[in-house]
Amino acid sequence: MESQRRSLGDDSTISPELDRLIRQRGRDLRLRKLDQQNAVKIVNHLMDSLLEFLKNNEDQPFFREVSVLTSGSYYELVKINKPNEFDIMLKLKGPRLVLSELEEYQGLFYKIKLCKATRTEIQHFLLEDERTISATKIKAEMYRLVRKFISNHFQGEGWVIRRNLVNSPAVTLEFKAKENEDDVMSVDIVPTLEVPQGWPQAARAGPNVDKWLGKKCRRQFVSKAVYFVPKRPKGRNLKDDAKESWRISFSHIEKEMMHYHGNKKTCCETHSNRCCRKLCLRLLKCLIEGLKQQYPKELEPLCSYHGKTAFFHVLSDRVHDTLWSPGQLSVSFMKLFGYFERCALNGSLPHFFVREHNLFSPPAFPKRALLFLTNVLREQRELGLPVLKVPSPTSALVPDTDAVIQPISGTESIVASERSFRHVYVCLLVVIVCVGIGCVFQT
Repeated sequence: MESQRRSLGDDSTISPELDRLIRQRGRDLRLRKLDQQNAVKIVNHLMDSLLEFLKNNEDQPFFREVSVLTSGSYYELVKINKPNEFDIMLKLKGPRLVLSELEEYQGLFYKIKLCKATRTEIQHFLLEDERTISATKIKAEMYRLVRKFISNHFQGEGWVIRRNLVNSPAVTLEFKAKENEDDVMSVDIVPTLEVPQGWPQAARAGPNVDKWLGKKCRRQFVSKAVYFVPKRPKGRNLKDDAKESWRISFSHIEKEMMHYHGNKKTCCETHSNRCCRKLCLRLLKCLIEGLKQQYPKELEPLCSYHGKTAFFHVLSDRVHDTLWSPGQLSVSFMKLFGYFERCALNGSLPHFFVREHNLFSPPAFPKRALLFLTNVLREQRELGLPVLKVPSPTSALVPDTDAVIQPISGTESIVASERSFRHVYVCLLVVIVCVGIGCVFQT
């Protein structure tokens, strides 16, 4: 067991080559300021126009009083490569609500009902019992309104609405600039219900941040409102309650933890107090993204939130700012990578806020996909994290010598021998023709 622990992210496993790779890749992941400015300008214009449209829409009064809550990697300052993905939560104003946990999902999914019957605008989104808020109706209406908004106000300006996905809570818009259609930017718009009367029982203990951010900070988190998005659990043959369920969201707390991430309040306030926490998360997101590009089918359940959850667990364990100094980047990242690999190996990644829920449990994360992830993470570690390497732009110009020396067998040998024979035959024919022409001129 001890030897296995040392092999998973121990300091002694970091070679000079791996150290250089981690540091170089970390520098390459930074966003260009010009790209950020252009992207934010486009997204802000879209959202300002959408809010104005919803405020004045006559179709559905319930969506008039929405407010924006930004979330996701860009607003947490951990976005990598390009500022091309934005998450926008639209908070819907509603009456007092009652939560009912769906027990088979360990505190992550809920049925949401009104405290009492109502004749307000929300009545159009209730089920037959006239109390339960329908997640599918809310999401469908959000999709319809956004589609109408795009067709009326942004037709021909590069924005298109993507097909509605059953297991996604978002209405996704894509933007393609006319001058460069290869660069695609997406905005996820998620309708959200706010429940201000306290966290549900499964999350009431709060996140494990006492040694990291402090008990006072945890109590402040738990005193805040909690949000729910219209997302159903994965799996087949869902019950009716599960099909209309809402998933609890802590994205506003996650963003705050990312912003105030240090054990001391002075962390990252000045250049001399910088840490490498966020850079470690960017590197793990880069690794996950690279693996999903290589194995899209096998690692379909894997997403950046798994890496983010592992990151929070490591922060709550390695609490001191001195452990995350920029000079400790490679060590800190390999500690994070090692923890993530151990979670996959053990089949256990507890949700950071709902501790009884395992993000690596089926059906959300099938055993076959988890086994594949375990093997590919071990392979990455043993080979020095090749997925972090940036392909050289001149690699296509370099001859592939390995392909020349590798033996050819089976049908490939037949094709190769036929091609070789044709080549020799053509060369002999050319030589004969040239000799014949020479003889004619001599005579």
